[in-house]
Amino acid sequence: MKKVYCNVTKCLGCRSCEIACAVEHSKGKTLFTAISETPLPVHRRKVQAVEEIIISDACHHCEDAPCITACMSGSMFKAEDGSTQHNEDKCVGCWMCVMVCPFGAISRRKNLAIKCDLCKDRTEGPVCVVSCPTKSLTVK
Repeated sequence: MKKVYCNVTKCLGCRSCEIACAVEHSKGKTLFTAISETPLPVHRRKVQAVEEIIISDACHHCEDAPCITACMSGSMFKAEDGSTQHNEDKCVGCWMCVMVCPFGAISRRKNLAIKCDLCKDRTEGPVCVVSCPTKSLTVK
């Protein structure tokens, strides 16, 4: 299963990955249209500093994903490629997935859980990897 990895020795914390992620998950798919959307698009990747280390993190697509076990509506599931995906149409907003995620990689938006989907509809792969100016993000 493919995952996005962050090389913390290269990450500058510029948040290009967050912006690219939000734009990719917007309705218009461009920065100029995304900034005027209501509600604003939400990024699934999060840049954070832990002491002196900066890391860009998102869903780890755990092999035995606790979010899938905890999801009472069945909206969290394993895709054929092994990634952990979320069916927003089934989500009831109970936030059990948010509570059990060991990485804090699932966020809330009104009545929906929001998480990295590895840009499943994008043939070129995750946009965060492409947008990273230092190439600290890679897909393996």
